[in-house]
Order: sequence, then structure tokens, then C-alpha cells
Amino acid sequence: MRLEVDIKKTLHSGDRRFELEAAFSSQDDLTVVFGASGSGKSLTIQAIAGLVAPEQGRIVVGGETLFDEQRGINLPARKRGVGYLFQDYALFPHCTVRENIAYPLKKAWPLTLSSDSRQEVAEIMASFEISHLAESYPAELSGGQKQRVALARAMIKKPSILLLDEPFSALDSMLRHRMRMELLEIRQRFDVPLVVITHDPADVEVFADTLVIFANGRVEEVSSRKKSATPEDQGWREKVCWRAQWKKEHLAAHRFVPATGI
Repeated sequence: MRLEVDIKKTLHSGDRRFELEAAFSSQDDLTVVFGASGSGKSLTIQAIAGLVAPEQGRIVVGGETLFDEQRGINLPARKRGVGYLFQDYALFPHCTVRENIAYPLKKAWPLTLSSDSRQEVAEIMASFEISHLAESYPAELSGGQKQRVALARAMIKKPSILLLDEPFSALDSMLRHRMRMELLEIRQRFDVPLVVITHDPADVEVFADTLVIFANGRVEEVSSRKKSATPEDQGWREKVCWRAQWKKEHLAAHRFVPATGI
């Protein structure tokens, strides 16, 4: 799927001013937006999701224009067909796992679902292996379980693209490796392109078929793994991938058995 982003947005907070000028494109199903905290990564994917309105530019996903300032197009978030996984998962604490996953399907509040929708919820819980948690509340879940619930909620409406904001930052290093592998499997199973934002080089190594490097509200570099087939051509990846660290984590994850209930 082709993703095209070319937007500008200015934020003010007191005397502080932040200017975002994000311009990049990707034709890969695995895209990583990499950069330090405060570089504009989250603001960019929030604009793709429709949670933030840019002042200028355009956003196109899979040939569909989601935002175009000149043409007066700004589709609301609910009509964009975009899944979004928040950094803290943003689960409703007063709702059960079943209710959290069903929320995007709701027609009114209190939550009412058709029999078909109830079946959809049951099927996706089974797919994510969380059916046994259906009546649990977020406070009763482990970090890995919360992420699976949040992913199930993001996928329930079969989005055309899934955006993930620092999806592994709340997990310990052992669980990060396992959840990275699960996310790759989920991507294949649901055939959904991923955009992962991160400041972790290990995420770049796993997910970056296209790598977008941000700094100070600007895109510094866009590179494709396919166009960097030989080790000599992969200088862009060496900038951010600490291979020794990744190998250490990879080996550790296979030496120890993860705790049950994750």
C-alpha cells in the first residue's frame, strides 16, 4: 500500500513554538518512523489518523485522499479506515475486555451490539487468544495482555492501515521480542500494512522495510530496505540499528521461557 504524507502543522505552548513539516512516502507494508522524543513522530501519525488537523498539505493512503487542504478534504477519523494503537493502549478502565474491543462497533451508548457484531467480537478475541479474558478489566491484565486487547480493538473494523505509537515501550525487554514477533504474525494474518513509530533501534531492525528518520519536526531521510540490498549500501540502517544489542536481546529471548499469562 502506498502512503503519502506532505503536511505542515504549528503548535504553540506559551512562548514555545513547534513547527512540523513532514514529507515522505512509502510503498512498503512495514514502515518505521524513527526519531527522538519530541521530533514530531506522534504528531505525524495522529494527523494520518485524523486526530490532528494539519494546516497545509495532503495525506493519501492506498490511493484514497484522507486530507487535502487545497481541495477542502478532511475525512473524520471514524471514516478513514485507519487503526491506531496508542502508546499507553488507552483502554477504558471501567469496561471489560469484551466491551473495550466492541467499542468501535457501537451504535449508541450504553453499548448495544447486533448478533453479528457480538460474533465478530468473539471471533477476534479467539484470534488474539484472549477469549478467557473477556470479563476482565484492564487493571487485571498484564502488559502483554493489554497490548493484545488494544490490537484486537484496533483491528475489529478491518482497517486499511494500522498505526502504532511506541507499541513496545511499556514492556520489558524479554516481552518486547515476543510481541514484535506476534505483531509480524498479526500483520500477515490480517494482511494490514503497519506504520510503527519508535526511538528503539531494535524496532527498526525488525519492521523497517521503509525507514523515515525524523529530527526537529522535519524528515531527515527516507530509505528502503529493498533499495539497500547489499551490506555496503545499508549505511542508513547502521545509523540507528545497534546490531549487537539486537542480537543479545534475540538470544536472551530464546534462552528463557516467557512467563505464562502474558
